[in-house]
Amino acid sequence: MRIENYKIADWEVLETGVFLDENEGWILIKSIPSDYQLDGFKLLNKNHIVEISKVENSSVIQKVIELKEIKVQNPNDFKFDNTIEILKRLEAKYGCFEFQDEVEEELFYGTLGEYDDKSFSIDFIKSDGTIDLDFDEVFEMKDIRTISFESNYFNSISLLYNHCKKNRK
Repeated sequence: MRIENYKIADWEVLETGVFLDENEGWILIKSIPSDYQLDGFKLLNKNHIVEISKVENSSVIQKVIELKEIKVQNPNDFKFDNTIEILKRLEAKYGCFEFQDEVEEELFYGTLGEYDDKSFSIDFIKSDGTIDLDFDEVFEMKDIRTISFESNYFNSISLLYNHCKKNRK
């Protein structure tokens, strides 16, 4: 079990997780947001990783994972692809997706709007599960640092959004 820290360009806080898989563009981890808590999956864009290091207390974290009898494995039906295809698959499965760009403090939840091979727009989902009709930001593919899913907060936003969407019909 590889438990690693990932230094993301322009970010101060390290991303920590159990390494699961990688391809030429992405690293997939089971996220460890603090101490011994595992919470969701995170894709890290390799173009923005400036350093990878071993976590100091990784043997203790591994022991806690074993004692909790947590199976750390790739998510069902996960497949690496380009950014748009990953977002499309997450939206199809969960109703929405989550990502971060160069601004470390901002998480974006949404559904895919218009896109081409360099940029995309989203219908931004607010924390109450509703769409922000005034949101009109366009994101550059090259700026995407992480894509996350199946965390407690992501699942909560997904549930709220899907509930709101169902009640609008």
